[in-house]
Amino acid sequence: MTLIANSKSRLKITSPEVILPMLLTASMFINYIDRSNLSIAAPLMQKEMTLTLAQIGVISSAFFWTYALFQLVGISGWLCDRFPVSAVLTISAVLWGASTIVTGLLSSFWAIYSMRLVLGAGESLAYPCYSRILASDVPQKMRGRANALLDAASKLGPALGMLLGGLLMVKFGWRVFFITLGVASLAWAALWRYFTRRQPERADSVACIKVSIRHALRSRSSWGTFAGHFCGNYVWFFLLLWLPTYLVENKGLSIRLMTSVGSVAYFVIAFGTLCAGWFSDWRIGRGQSPTLVRKSVVVGGMLGSALIVLAGYVHSTSWSLALLLVVCFAFGTYTSNHWAITQTIAGPALAGRWTGLQNGVGNFSGIAAAWVTGEIATRTGSFRGAFAVTAVMAITAAIMWGLVVGPVRELSFEEA
Repeated sequence: MTLIANSKSRLKITSPEVILPMLLTASMFINYIDRSNLSIAAPLMQKEMTLTLAQIGVISSAFFWTYALFQLVGISGWLCDRFPVSAVLTISAVLWGASTIVTGLLSSFWAIYSMRLVLGAGESLAYPCYSRILASDVPQKMRGRANALLDAASKLGPALGMLLGGLLMVKFGWRVFFITLGVASLAWAALWRYFTRRQPERADSVACIKVSIRHALRSRSSWGTFAGHFCGNYVWFFLLLWLPTYLVENKGLSIRLMTSVGSVAYFVIAFGTLCAGWFSDWRIGRGQSPTLVRKSVVVGGMLGSALIVLAGYVHSTSWSLALLLVVCFAFGTYTSNHWAITQTIAGPALAGRWTGLQNGVGNFSGIAAAWVTGEIATRTGSFRGAFAVTAVMAITAAIMWGLVVGPVRELSFEEA
């Protein structure tokens, strides 16, 4: 899967340098529809299976238990670094695809809960595999765009999944929706395996497991990326979990208008990440320092995201929405480069395990954002304090990425 391209030659659409990012982006797109399909189908499932809202909540949480814990304890990263990464990603897609198909055939609360656990376990392998492949096979000057494509897919997946899933469920029901998504995942796994078997697998050939993760944990950069990712993800989960409620209850938007604004927000984030990914790679390609380029984009994105505090305090609905869209664009620029920093510092030797730990820590901010925001809104009767906390988290993330994380170059054993 070698992606080191001759800079003097023009890339063809059939070249591995183009196909590999396209396949990984398609994987991310399907991945994020699969993890959000339950929320889309929940009303129909609740009615058909006579589930309570509490039971829907329990089923929804099942995914995150295995997804976060498998990465936090190092299982996902270890598998990516210990075995051929292309095969691990294939197994990952088969697991999440099969569990999605089986979910569409079940009618028991605990059976569906179990399949969501399997889904989380399967998808926990995805991000470590992506980082492992990009760290090994994508040159520095292309890494921003590759990560931007993946992040854009993670935002467009839920947005288009909600639109297309709604149309499919209206006509055929939620079960066909799940089965169709699962079949798409298995089809992608077959295409991925066909492609990787025909290419020289550079990422698979590197014996990385000989390097202990303790080398990473002894460096300040690892803890800076963990904390920076947690704080940066707090902003994302605040927008994801609470923006709809805020727009309806505090700004008086109708459900229809709220969903339109929410979709636009997803597209703005995706647009921001694609622009920043291309721009950062262009600057590095012209000879600028990866440390200066990557960090300036990430820190600038987080500082821009801190403007969210203003959106919570202005009275005008129009100004509030405008500020929120600015924040979404700024957050998109941040997400285009923060994984590129991790992949570069970790290098092929540690990319899988480092990414697994970082993503495991980062996903716990979803619990924090949900709880803290709910408590503040309940106790004060307003979202203003929650917006302020989110801004503080964004500024903290900027400090972590800018000052705690070291130079953006591969960590040496002597430094560790």
